[in-house]
Amino acid sequence: MSILSLNVWVPVIAGLIVLATGGDRNASRARALALLGAIAALLVSVPLYTQFDRAASGMQFVERVPWISTFNIYYYLGVDGISVLFILLNNFMTLLVVIAAWIVIEKKVAQYMAAFLIMAGLVNGAFAALDAILFYVFFESMLIPMYLIIGIWGGPKRVYAAVKFFLYTLLGSLLMLAALIYLYFQADKSFDILQFHQLALPLDAQIWLFFGFLLAFAVKVPMWPVHTWLPDAHTEAPTGGSVILAAITLKIGGYGFLRFTLPIAPDASHHLAGFMIALSLIAVIYIGLVALVQTDMKRLIAYSSISHMGFVTLGTFIFNAHGMQGAIVQMLSHGFVSGALFLCVGVLYDRMHSRNIADYGGVVNTMPIFAAFFMLFAMANSGLPGTSGFVGEFLVVLGSMQVNFWVAVLAATTLIFGAAYTLWMYKRVIFGAVANTHVAALKDLDRREFVVLAVLAAAVLWMGLYPKPVTDILNTSVSDLLQHVTQTKLGLAAR
Repeated sequence: MSILSLNVWVPVIAGLIVLATGGDRNASRARALALLGAIAALLVSVPLYTQFDRAASGMQFVERVPWISTFNIYYYLGVDGISVLFILLNNFMTLLVVIAAWIVIEKKVAQYMAAFLIMAGLVNGAFAALDAILFYVFFESMLIPMYLIIGIWGGPKRVYAAVKFFLYTLLGSLLMLAALIYLYFQADKSFDILQFHQLALPLDAQIWLFFGFLLAFAVKVPMWPVHTWLPDAHTEAPTGGSVILAAITLKIGGYGFLRFTLPIAPDASHHLAGFMIALSLIAVIYIGLVALVQTDMKRLIAYSSISHMGFVTLGTFIFNAHGMQGAIVQMLSHGFVSGALFLCVGVLYDRMHSRNIADYGGVVNTMPIFAAFFMLFAMANSGLPGTSGFVGEFLVVLGSMQVNFWVAVLAATTLIFGAAYTLWMYKRVIFGAVANTHVAALKDLDRREFVVLAVLAAAVLWMGLYPKPVTDILNTSVSDLLQHVTQTKLGLAAR
């Protein structure tokens, strides 16, 4: 197996081994095997970073093997500077989720751990796939573990939230499948995504393809107005499910715009850029206001995710290097910050079994170490300079300013709204006098919780203070994508 196949199949095989441990009488063995599997998955992704050629154009670590010869479908993998970062993020967050669930999950431990490991492999496959049908298989398959995670280990309305999540994503992706089949015939019966990029399609065909991809990826991001499944899914999901949902699966939508929509339908993307910018600004502003009135901490962070992901689509469709790099950096940062915030809520929920802001107050008096970590992540969510939350938002605002002053001004309101809803939540939960006897009885972080939050804190600060290793990997791929989109647009104008 090559490096990419190892990144796909090591976590899947590890998950199947964990699943084979059986019932809860072997829970300790299941936890140990899951930890080993998650560590192995992270280790096999390290060469993707160390051996990646930052100056080279095109795909790297490519492997291509016939799969379904009748329809010219290949097991075809490869990564560029964009996709390699998401694979690293996925394996990193999966390891933290396994550690975070070590003692919290008491029933069906093997099944819980296996679901996350299998999902990690499927997500890696989606980020690495260069055959459209292979991508579609991974894109749809990852729904199954998350559906089970929400539906089995979730809250009281878990079945409703799981079904809503599944149906939204499934129905959106059916139009994408229709678009891929159309492209198959246009590309001489090939599902090669890179060959799709070279097609010179008329504008009307591109517009139809644009909307075929839009619904699938807009639901995944999620964009307004197809966002309503996300707050329900986050609220009912267990902590680990919320972490992976926010940190990883939402990024498939942003990645889809970069891998499919822009390079396959570049002229339609330019033609409809104003429409996409408008939807992005609605998400940034309106959803930020919705977050202000939430009383449940998880719902507040869920709406915060929608608002922050609006920056991703905005940066993608302003068609300059600052905006596109900012969008990708924002996705990576959001993975760290939103994952950390959901883990912080999970720490409180494990102790008090409540997510209502009104049930807390004065937590700093009993959990000072936790309060310090929570403060850092709240500040990062607000876009504080020196944290990862600032870098992506700053680049997107800078790129927006090059396109339209008022777009940049409206986008920058997320810094105000983000600080308002995040810090107001923090104030009510953490500061003040001890609210009740339940808060007075709280215990501070144990060693396992401290390690998980400390690692995420280091990631947030490292990316905020020194983002160069990330942007260096992105530079060539972003430049190539922008050059392709611009040249195609100019070519259409010439025709």
